[in-house]
Amino acid sequence: MNIDFTGKVAVVTGGAMGIGEATVRKLAALGAAVAIFDIDADAGRKSAASIATNGAICDFFPCNISVSAEVSHAVEAAVSKYGGIDILVSNAGIQLYGDVVTTPEEDWDRLIGINLKGCFLVSKFVVPHMIRRGGGAIVIVGSVQSMTAISNSVAYVASKHGLLGLTRAMSLDYAQKGIRVNCVCPGTIDTPMLRWAASLSDDPAKVIQTCGRMHPLGRIGRADEVADSIVYLASPMASFITGAALLVDGGMLVPAGGMGFQEGGTGAATHK
Repeated sequence: MNIDFTGKVAVVTGGAMGIGEATVRKLAALGAAVAIFDIDADAGRKSAASIATNGAICDFFPCNISVSAEVSHAVEAAVSKYGGIDILVSNAGIQLYGDVVTTPEEDWDRLIGINLKGCFLVSKFVVPHMIRRGGGAIVIVGSVQSMTAISNSVAYVASKHGLLGLTRAMSLDYAQKGIRVNCVCPGTIDTPMLRWAASLSDDPAKVIQTCGRMHPLGRIGRADEVADSIVYLASPMASFITGAALLVDGGMLVPAGGMGFQEGGTGAATHK
C-alpha cells in the first residue's frame, strides 16, 4: 500500500526542527497540508518556507504549546486555513536535568507544561475538529523514558511516562469516534536537543559515541527514521492499531542489564 495523504490536514507541534521537522517534510511530501506549531518563529518560518516548494503545502503558526489561549488560537487558525484537521503529531518537548531536590519548581512547571500539558492542550482543541471529520490519527512522541528512566532527569522522565498514559487514555476515549491514538518511543536520536545535551559535557564527541554504543545497532538514530514510524502510525496502514507504544530505539531496551552488561556480563561470557 502506498501512503497518500492528499486532502488530509496535519498539525505537528515542535515542527520547526528535529523529529518534528523531519515529520513535517514526510507528511507534506506525501500530500498532506501541514501546519507547524512552534514557539521558535525564525526556525518555524524557515522550515515552512523550505518545505512549501514543488506543490507542497506547509505553513507556520506561532504557538507556545503550554498556553491554552495560544494553542486554541493556532488550532482555529489552521482550521480556518485548511478546513479541518485529520492528523496530529504531538512532538514538542524540552529536556532539563535534575533530581527532585535539585530541580527548581519553575523548571518542573516549565517542562511538564510543554511536554505533557502541551500534548493535553493541543489534543483538547484538535479532537473536536477530528470528530467533525469522522475520525483521525494522533501520534504522540514519547521516549524510551516513557518505559524506563535515567538518573538526574526526574521531570523529563515523569513527563514521558505521562505521555504514554495520555496515549492509552485517549485511545479508549475516542476509539468509537474513529480516532486512533498511538505513541512513538524513540531511543537516542541525532537532533538539536541531543547535541545540546552533549554540549553540557567536557567531551561532547564522547557522549555521542557512548550514546551510539547503548544501542544494539551500534549507532544513534536519525530524525527521519522516527518520522517514518510516525507517518506509518498516522496512515491507513495502521488502521487497526491504537493505544500502542512503538519503540524506535535501535534495540536499546532489549538487552537485560543494558549493552554494557552484554559486553562483560554472563551472556557475553558464554560466547567464546
